[in-house]
Amino acid sequence: MSQRTKIKALLAGGQTGTEVTVKGWVRTFRNNQFIALNDGSTNNNLQIVVDFQNTDEALLKRITTGAAIAVTGQLIESLGKGQTVEVKATSIEILGDSDPEKYPLQPKKHSLEFLREIAHLRFRTNTFGAVFRVRNSLAFAVHKFFQEQGFVYLHTPIITASDAEGAGEMFHVTNFDIGNPPRTESGEVDFKQDFFGRAANLTVSGQLEGELGAMALSDIYTFGPTFRAENSNTTRHLAEFWMIEPEMAFYDLNDNMDMAEALLKYVISYALEHNKEDIEFLTQRLLEEEKQKPQQERSELNLLDKLQFCLDNDFMRITYTEAIDILRDSSHNKKKKFQYLIEGWGADLQSEHERYLVEKHFKKPVILTDYPKEIKAFYMRQNDDGKTVRAMDILFPGIGEIVGGSQREERLDRLEQRMNEMHIPTEELWWYLDTRRFGACPHAGFGLGFERLVLFVTGMGNIRDVIPFPRFPKNAEF
Repeated sequence: MSQRTKIKALLAGGQTGTEVTVKGWVRTFRNNQFIALNDGSTNNNLQIVVDFQNTDEALLKRITTGAAIAVTGQLIESLGKGQTVEVKATSIEILGDSDPEKYPLQPKKHSLEFLREIAHLRFRTNTFGAVFRVRNSLAFAVHKFFQEQGFVYLHTPIITASDAEGAGEMFHVTNFDIGNPPRTESGEVDFKQDFFGRAANLTVSGQLEGELGAMALSDIYTFGPTFRAENSNTTRHLAEFWMIEPEMAFYDLNDNMDMAEALLKYVISYALEHNKEDIEFLTQRLLEEEKQKPQQERSELNLLDKLQFCLDNDFMRITYTEAIDILRDSSHNKKKKFQYLIEGWGADLQSEHERYLVEKHFKKPVILTDYPKEIKAFYMRQNDDGKTVRAMDILFPGIGEIVGGSQREERLDRLEQRMNEMHIPTEELWWYLDTRRFGACPHAGFGLGFERLVLFVTGMGNIRDVIPFPRFPKNAEF
């Protein structure tokens, strides 16, 4: 079964005059003579030339869009436009039929909304073939980057009893009969009788456990699924998504920013080098899509230029306070062009503000630091001013925040004080606080939402289109 050559390899440098075997799915079959065959290794199809006069008519009728076939024949120079080589078939075998009356992916343009409804088949389109090859490269590049830096890949738990963000938007894990759970004398659900002997949930972040690893292994990273039970139906939110979360001992905020910038540039550069064809296709797709928009809503940069823009520019580093001053004094704010007007210090920045800083003001990626402690998590190191924490967010064009991180609070008394202020039970996180009791050291880390990264690199407009099987409110299909 494995005796085949992938179409990408044949198109890249096939030796004409040799016999080859290719296998894939039929995209189109014209004039009973020309098959456009695709095997997913590239967006480009390989043309198969059929000697229809000497081919069984029953076989020809089975060569339909979506059918899986195996073809053996001579690789020859192509006389037609659009391809350098083609295969002159000597044998064709139908591996799997596809009923043309029922196959939903006919050779025509389909909307992304329609393709979401048939997510099990959308991989076979050019757009999603390109998106998921790019996603694959980005995932590999993430591992490659950290492994080359000497990081340890740590698997943190998916089932946990902690809420790392303190937001409470968690999916609960239980083996109780949810209609009739055992209860205590006071009528509360008795989680002591549950599978784990306590309330448990799906993880919202691997960070806290990642910090434990960093306190012994120095540099670790996690790369795994995380879950948020937010009833959010936006183009930027999923209930299940993947997070990359490095944690580094002996790092301060500046080291953290350097690491995050280096990671982003590395993975974008890797995708540009290894998925040039796919990114060029996605760039063209986006240009076509933008033509439907009013001029003022179109991007100033095309996709390729946007990616290169992030590689060519050092990221601008400013404090939250400086950013607020810029935004408050901007003509955009004065003319009330922001949906959320900036009136003063303490505002939680929205995507429109982040994009303004990147796209209009600095015209380069921006790292914002030193946010008000009231809008950030309990574990961030407190500054001496008593108002701000050593947080950092990286803002990208077209997307806003792509990375969020901080130097972590290593001082036990300050951490406990902040947890008490935010009503986070210290007794439940005794194991986390132990890292501050026994050999505490300065350390830092960040989180990169993988789908946000894929969204940026592919230029897709909806996060549901960059994960194979999206999970969101009222949807757990496939």
